[in-house]
Amino acid sequence: MEEETVSSSQKWASSDFDVSEFDFDLDEDAKEIAVVDGYEGVDDDDFDEDFDAEDFDESEFGEADYGEDYEDDLTDEEWAEIEAAYGVNADGHVEENLCTVAVVGRPNVGKSSLVNRFLGRREAVVEDHPGVTRDRISYVAEWNGRRFLVQDTGGWDPNVKGIHAAIARQAEAAMETADVIVFVVDTRVGITETDSVMAKKLQKSQVPVILVSNKFDSDNMYADMAEFYALGLGDPWPVSAQHGRGGADVLDEILRLFPDQPRHPSITSGPRRVALVGKPNVGKSSLLNKFTGEERSVVDNAAGTTVDPVDSLVQLDQKLWKFIDTAGLRKKVKNAQGHEYYASLRTRGVIDAAEVCVMLIDASQEISEQDQRVLNMVLEAGKALVIAFNKWDLVDEDRRYYLDREIDEQLTHLPWVTRVNISAETGRALQKLEPAMLAALESWDQRVSTGQLNTWLREAIAANPPPMKNNRLPRVLFATQAGTQPPTIVLFTTGFLDAGYRRYLERKFRERFGFHGSPVRIAVRVRERRDKRKR
Repeated sequence: MEEETVSSSQKWASSDFDVSEFDFDLDEDAKEIAVVDGYEGVDDDDFDEDFDAEDFDESEFGEADYGEDYEDDLTDEEWAEIEAAYGVNADGHVEENLCTVAVVGRPNVGKSSLVNRFLGRREAVVEDHPGVTRDRISYVAEWNGRRFLVQDTGGWDPNVKGIHAAIARQAEAAMETADVIVFVVDTRVGITETDSVMAKKLQKSQVPVILVSNKFDSDNMYADMAEFYALGLGDPWPVSAQHGRGGADVLDEILRLFPDQPRHPSITSGPRRVALVGKPNVGKSSLLNKFTGEERSVVDNAAGTTVDPVDSLVQLDQKLWKFIDTAGLRKKVKNAQGHEYYASLRTRGVIDAAEVCVMLIDASQEISEQDQRVLNMVLEAGKALVIAFNKWDLVDEDRRYYLDREIDEQLTHLPWVTRVNISAETGRALQKLEPAMLAALESWDQRVSTGQLNTWLREAIAANPPPMKNNRLPRVLFATQAGTQPPTIVLFTTGFLDAGYRRYLERKFRERFGFHGSPVRIAVRVRERRDKRKR
């Protein structure tokens, strides 16, 4: 046992050790090694690698004690400069004077398809039935070297109630803040009563209005398009969003009509990105509306109201944040159909692009398989995490008892996640979310110096050596933090470390360094020892 353990009394100089001898790129190898503590089904083969004898010389480590003499790639001062520029304490954000074009019209005239044409990529969820888009969504587009914002809106109809009335209000809000309005009508259908009412409203608009006659699929439809002159909004522009016809001409006209200065400046980057995730109807949109103080997301008792991700800049007590409301994940993506399928893909994309995820769970109901699926998605993405038990105003004493038992059974593997009991409806304890998010992001950005890391590793192994593997005791030669966001620790060893021992190392690592609110990935690089008898 003593022969297999590196003595802490031995000294070495940093020049004695060259990381490059292992052909190891910190950033790339950290991505390649899918080794996360606590994951089920981890097999030895996931970590075993074949190395030639000359790739590894155990004698190089004979003098190592992993002490303070070890020099990292960057000095503490250099890391401090990087953290000051990009870490959680950076308050800066980029504010651009981007003009906004709002795409409006009644349901199912092809607004989202036209938005995708403007963007040159498929961003907005599109399906061949009305009412898929419900919120107003902003996308950054570029045409002829000029950047601008495109706002997709839900279908506008003045004679509706309930959720459809809320969708109409979102469209009206977009019209009030836009610099140019694109009014979309359906060439095949002609003028409807809703089109006429909306045209009268737009005639009073203080900003330019472009009338787009969509679904113009052939030159034989010019006669059908002519009736739109009766709307009093000038010449209609023939466009086929499905086939791409006429879209470039409309973009040229939009840029021509943009004012020199937009009505509202746009903050395009800088604030930390927060994804509100959870199963349908847990209160994600209600929470966003409570934070913004306006009806930013459409809210309805029916599950699945949100389809496209809705983002909003929110100034809380300490920082400016970019909150993104996502569609609730009802099914596995492979089983979802129609707009639900695309909504699921968008939600996955939002999680990947976010920095911290606020996972909402309905405290008044049992923790479900859907909750676990969303939670695993966040963990696999390696994002900072805060769990918010919403609808706490509906929880009675009996429910609290069973909820505590469910947490002990189903969330016991996440002792490092902050849990907050909130009510988006009443505003209960919402002020606790920002400190929890800040703490999680601070851990997500945190970096431990290699000297401190190896001092901790030596003590953890001395307290509990790794178990024997194939009648050999694996030696952990040294450790380094290969990356942050999420923190990734790479262990160089002479043998495989099983999942149980890696969980032990993660627990001891958190006891020493904290990292509360952030997942920690511990990767293992196995180096075969040279057989000295062959020398």
